[in-house]
Amino acid sequence: MTSRLILWALRAPGGLSAVVMACNLGGLAVVTTELFLSGFLSRLGPDWMTAFIQVSIYPALGALVGIMLAVRDRHHYFSWLDQRRPPTELEARRLLRLPIAITGRALAIWLPGVFVAAAVFAHATEDRSFPVVLSMFTLGGLESAALTYLIVDRLIRPTIPVVAEVLDETSHWSNTVLARVLVTFAVAGAVPLGMVITVLADPSTDAQDRIRTGIYMAIVGLSAGVVATAALARAVATPMHTLRAALDRITHGDLEARVTINSTSEIGRLEHSVNELAANLSERERLRTVFDRHVGTEVAERALSGSPSLTGDMRVATALFVDVTGSVAMATELAPHDFVAKLNRLLSIVVAATEDNQGLVNKFEGDAALCIFGAPMALDDNATPALRAARRIRDEVAALGELDVGIGIARGLVFAGDVGTDTRLEFTVIGDAVNEAARLTTEAKLVPRRILASQAVIDAACDAERTQWILHDTLHLRGRREPTPGWTDVVSPAAPHRNGSAPKAGPRPAAPPSSESVDRAADR
Repeated sequence: MTSRLILWALRAPGGLSAVVMACNLGGLAVVTTELFLSGFLSRLGPDWMTAFIQVSIYPALGALVGIMLAVRDRHHYFSWLDQRRPPTELEARRLLRLPIAITGRALAIWLPGVFVAAAVFAHATEDRSFPVVLSMFTLGGLESAALTYLIVDRLIRPTIPVVAEVLDETSHWSNTVLARVLVTFAVAGAVPLGMVITVLADPSTDAQDRIRTGIYMAIVGLSAGVVATAALARAVATPMHTLRAALDRITHGDLEARVTINSTSEIGRLEHSVNELAANLSERERLRTVFDRHVGTEVAERALSGSPSLTGDMRVATALFVDVTGSVAMATELAPHDFVAKLNRLLSIVVAATEDNQGLVNKFEGDAALCIFGAPMALDDNATPALRAARRIRDEVAALGELDVGIGIARGLVFAGDVGTDTRLEFTVIGDAVNEAARLTTEAKLVPRRILASQAVIDAACDAERTQWILHDTLHLRGRREPTPGWTDVVSPAAPHRNGSAPKAGPRPAAPPSSESVDRAADR
């Protein structure tokens, strides 16, 4: 019922003026009833009708002016609502000032009438009780103004979500929680008690009339207090409950949680802050997801938990290098998007096999990938998972039948950490093991099983994994003085070759590696 009345007052051309007039008439009715119960009206004598007519002139004129201004306000503040469009920034800010603007004008209209009524009534009585009448009408004006403030503030609340889409800040100094509490206290306690004190302080009022007036004002105070306090409590408790529910959802990971901004007080600012918090956390999570995808989960965690300075350490790690055979010719023959699609399918195999074996895909280099085992996450045995990942990559790529690859594996002391500048960092692994893995990759393209591992990797692997490998040949890798023993895996019936057969590991073909493939691997 209340919601329907509020919507009617917002939409009807005379809705705002009806609300304002009801508030002012309510204050006037309280004052008139108090004057009657206190016996003041009976002291006006035979000329009471004349006095009433004289006193009524100003309220009639004030009501007429108030209605005209309220109708003008309806168009001034809510024209955008009639036109079914969002408010402009100026209209939105103007709407936030509506409660204090109408309340201030109501007090301005009441003030002259208070003095006129007090002067006329005091002149018509024998005891000339000007202070008493002045106090009563002043308190009545304050009561009606306070009531106007609370009702108009409630009236504009349905428009606040629309205003919040236009303004980042929906709060206004006149609509704070403190202001509402003070106005509610005035309506429920201060003004009714002030009227009781006024009656009790009037020496011309009989004891019986004082009792009646005191009971009446107590009923007015209790009734207004119940309504105003319930409205205030609801205005605070309801959004607090909504905010708590939203924060609980955010705490449990629902970063899409949002609250509707329904208040122009600090609560509205809090609602806006909760929405900003959820949006910022969602954006941070999105960036973190993108960060993880670009650098790997372990590197991302290390970067987010550490300092922004350049850091790193020396550790023994195993490097696995994967490179596509004949990629230059394929790039020439295939359309770019077709070649990229093939590469993406290959790299998805590399990523899955590496991460399932606790490794890190450190970087993609065109049609090649460098995978690290033992950095940044230390492993008790980093050679065994590297060998298992290599065999899995080779088998799945062969089963896919789209590309041919060479895989080199080497192990040694490397620097694992950040390189770059204060504004741009990259986690990388630098050391002889990385270079050796790249050289072994070039040689592995000419090996039937397409994998070559260094002696250090085989020596560090577990016994069960070591039995899967045999010495293929002693290689003279480019840029290295000492020969390098190259190991390849044993043929397994469970791992068929691309063409359906299971070729045995044999001696390295006599044909030397192409200068193109060697130079490209060396450049890496």
